[in-house]
This record gives sequence, C-alpha cells and structure tokens, in this order.
Amino acid sequence: MLTASIVVHNTPALQLERALECLFRSDVSTVYVIDNSPEDTLCHIKSIDDRIIYRHVENNGFGAGHNIAIREILHDGDFHIVMNADVYWDGDIVRQMIGYIGSREDVGMIAPKAFYPDGDLQYSCRMLPAPADLFVKRFLPCCLFKRRMERYLLAIHNHDETLNCPYLLGSFLLFRVKALRECGMFDERFFMYPEDIDITRRIHEKWKTIYYPAVSIVHEHGAASRKSFKMLWIHFTNMIKYFNKWGWLSDKKRSVINKTLLKNVSFVPQDCRPQGRG
Repeated sequence: MLTASIVVHNTPALQLERALECLFRSDVSTVYVIDNSPEDTLCHIKSIDDRIIYRHVENNGFGAGHNIAIREILHDGDFHIVMNADVYWDGDIVRQMIGYIGSREDVGMIAPKAFYPDGDLQYSCRMLPAPADLFVKRFLPCCLFKRRMERYLLAIHNHDETLNCPYLLGSFLLFRVKALRECGMFDERFFMYPEDIDITRRIHEKWKTIYYPAVSIVHEHGAASRKSFKMLWIHFTNMIKYFNKWGWLSDKKRSVINKTLLKNVSFVPQDCRPQGRG
C-alpha cells in the first residue's frame, strides 16, 4: 500500500492541485492533506478525488502535521510519501522509486534529485551539519568558506550517482513504513526546519537512506527564513533544539557518519559540476 501526505499552510490552491495531479499519476491509495492554515479555505480540495483525506488542524508544525497521517498508516502501510505542495514533476517518478526501494530490503527511505525552477541543481543530499556549517550558510558570505560549503552541501558529489546519505531534504521523501515503525516518526519538538535532518539521521543509523537521482522533481523552495524575521527566528530556535538533542561541538556519531559518507562520495571536479545551490 502506498500513501502520501502534504502539509499546507496558506498554500495557493493551484499549487496544491498541481502537486496532487503529480501524485495521482502513480498508484497512491490515499493522500492526506493536512491543513495548518488559520482558515479551512482549501476544504474544497477533497472533492477533486475520493482518495484525498482533508484535515484542518491546529498548527503544531510541519512534522507534527505529517505525523497525523503517518499514525493512520503506521501499522498496515508499506510505503509513504512525505512531500511539499511546492514540488512537481513529469511522468510517474513514484513507480520507479517504489521499484528501487521495494527491491532492496535494507533501504529505509529515498529522495529524488531536485532542481529549482530556473534549472539549477538543488543540493538536496548533504552531510550532517555542525553548528558552524549552518551559521556560515545563513549569515556569512559562502564564497569565504567555499571548500567547507562544498563539502557540507556535497557539491563535490556527482549528483547523477546514488548515495547513502544521512541528510535528505524533506521536500520529497519516500519512506518504507517498516523503517518508521522501527525508528519513529517526525520528532515534534521541532516545529519546522530540522525535522528532515533528524528523521533521516535516525533512520540512517539502522537503514540505508538513499539519494536516488534516476528521477527528479522541481522544487520551488520559497526560503521563507531569508525573507521573514519571524521565520528566521523559528529556524534559529529549532536548530538550537536540534543541537541540544544531538550535540553541539561534541557529536561523535556525526563525525563518524560524515567520515563514512565522504569515503563513498563520487567526486567530480569543480569545472565539471552543474550549476547548483543549496
């Protein structure tokens, strides 16, 4: 059984309808639309297809919203997609992803290659971040720390090659439900932002978590924390919670996981890399 969930907050109806249209090209049995908006202006969306379950709920965050859906399929589901409303793709990429994860019993989750609407590659598989990585990326000119950012964002990796990666961006994730049962759902202490790092890391400790570039999506990626002080504050406070959980300067597991990751990176010279950004 394949299910999916999309968490929305003041999302344009046309954007959500486009995402649903992409999903319904596959054999998805149920799509949960979890609406965190103040008003249920998207309630009409359930009339589009009888596979849609619409829930208007209190806004407890991105991960908490997806957990509403995951709890309903946790004990009898096979595969579950977590995705943003601001992604879209051509064809039926889900079938190919199901074929990959379904034939490999050691894979707990996978994510596709991602592009921005302008065609640039999005660095959607990354090292586990240290506090300095996120501080540099958010507040300092990355050109001054180019080598560090290239490593953290895995710009050094050939993004046409699969990679068992401990951090996959949460815009589109395909989970084996068995891995969610074993490792847990999204950690609801994180309102927004580090929940994808946390869940990939937990699953990566027991399963393979695969960046899978045989298929791709387009991710519009609003980068709200760069445009709104409120969202920047949410980002900042939730990253503090993440490092409080896993460790700040002392995180031995992070060091071991990242060293193993770098040994398996398929290195590509800078002059051969596609245009990309994080």
